[in-house]
Amino acid sequence: MTNFFEFYQTEIINTAIILAILFVIRKIIVITVKKIGRRSGTTEARAILIGRYVTFVLVLIALLIASFIWGVESQQISLVFSSVFAVIGIGLFAIWSILSNVTSGVIMFFSFPYKVGDKIKIHDNDAPIEAIIEDIRGFQLILREDNGNLTTYPNNLILQKAVTLIEKDALDDSSIL
Repeated sequence: MTNFFEFYQTEIINTAIILAILFVIRKIIVITVKKIGRRSGTTEARAILIGRYVTFVLVLIALLIASFIWGVESQQISLVFSSVFAVIGIGLFAIWSILSNVTSGVIMFFSFPYKVGDKIKIHDNDAPIEAIIEDIRGFQLILREDNGNLTTYPNNLILQKAVTLIEKDALDDSSIL
């Protein structure tokens, strides 16, 4: 066992340094996202969700850098990543709406002008909706209509439709079921 640590000492140190750097970068990004979330009045759950997305991307970057540190050839890495991305690509193509909803959720975190508690009207030709935003999640908005019905509306559609703010912070304690 000591031979392993002596033989791979440089690789272990370099990997530890890369992990520490990526951990610091992750911490800075997560803190920044939480500050942006507080400033824009979004829930902490949404900031945590964006933090998870950032962590996932940073883990992929760490695996790529660590594989170079440990001497894996670029042809082997490209074979693994192309195979993985081919499988993921086929899977995501089959369920493209999930990916578009997640992407829309990230976009909405940074630039959605409405927040939980606002009463909005979605100008949908098929079924216009007038409701209070109860929650904004990774895939959909949770809306409470005036008649008490709970409606979920996909994030990708909310970015494609015209939305009007009817009343700011319309949600009060008496309307929560």
